[in-house]
Amino acid sequence: MPVTDITTDTENLTMTVTADFAASVERLWNAFTTPAQLERFWGPPGWPATFTAWDHTVGGRAIYTMHGPRGETSTGSWEFLAINEPRSFEVMDTFADEHGNALDGFPSMRMTFTFERTAEGSRMVNTSYFTSTEALEQVIAMGAVEGTRMAMAQLDAVLQDLRDYAQGKGTRVELLDDTHVRITRLVNGPRKLVWRAHHEPELVRQWMIGPDGWEMTECVAATEVGASFRNSWAPVGDTEGEPFGFEGEVLLFDAPRRAVTTERMQGMPTETLNDLNLYEEDGATLITVLIEYPDKETRDMILATGMADGMEASYARLERTVLQHA
Repeated sequence: MPVTDITTDTENLTMTVTADFAASVERLWNAFTTPAQLERFWGPPGWPATFTAWDHTVGGRAIYTMHGPRGETSTGSWEFLAINEPRSFEVMDTFADEHGNALDGFPSMRMTFTFERTAEGSRMVNTSYFTSTEALEQVIAMGAVEGTRMAMAQLDAVLQDLRDYAQGKGTRVELLDDTHVRITRLVNGPRKLVWRAHHEPELVRQWMIGPDGWEMTECVAATEVGASFRNSWAPVGDTEGEPFGFEGEVLLFDAPRRAVTTERMQGMPTETLNDLNLYEEDGATLITVLIEYPDKETRDMILATGMADGMEASYARLERTVLQHA
């Protein structure tokens, strides 16, 4: 986790974030001043940002929108006040509508970003300056502290080449909090094929076949918001066990980058929220699945079933399927 400290100071009306990275100042500067890279971490897991405007000059503006898993949006605007490449920049950060106009009832804050060398790489210090105690407390109540911590934790993956970050490391499971789990797996192959393999039944059946001794008996795909999917499996031959399956509905569908669905075992009321994101770099695709559980007990129960091992076996087959169709 790169964030080493988040301090809120009600006397000086500031919130300061300090984070250390194993990368050069120039590389860190590039991540914070390139929209395509900012989009990968400016926003906590489940709320990725999209920059729709970017004028990185003094007096210029940037506009971004974070997209929640259930279709929620939160838009912000930066006005660049000062730029000192690659050491620092300063912005006026404002809650905004989709056109970048300030929203009534929401605070604006001046933010400084500074980047300095350390023995291990570089350090980012981000300080937000508020106009009142009420404004600071409002932002804290909106989850800014934990949201910032989780957002900055995504930056390590951006600063490294994708293959260096994930190749050969298999399926990784990270517990983000009591109800959120992030699963990542690198697949050699283009994003468009990995996306198709998740949403075209003839390809899904080639890798999502279940454990040894089981077969996929039903595969109903869903490719638009509001549509329902259904996947089922059954034992083959002498294999013991009862048929089972999963079903759910699509909440967000942004091909070929992101799909958010509900998921529940057939016949069971417990439901999770599954947020699939695909990112491609140098011919490889990073699969990220953010799972939201209803509570910690459900999270621990499902993880204890060996879910991660089962997903790794499936992802290995997915990679072979993608390479066959490349």
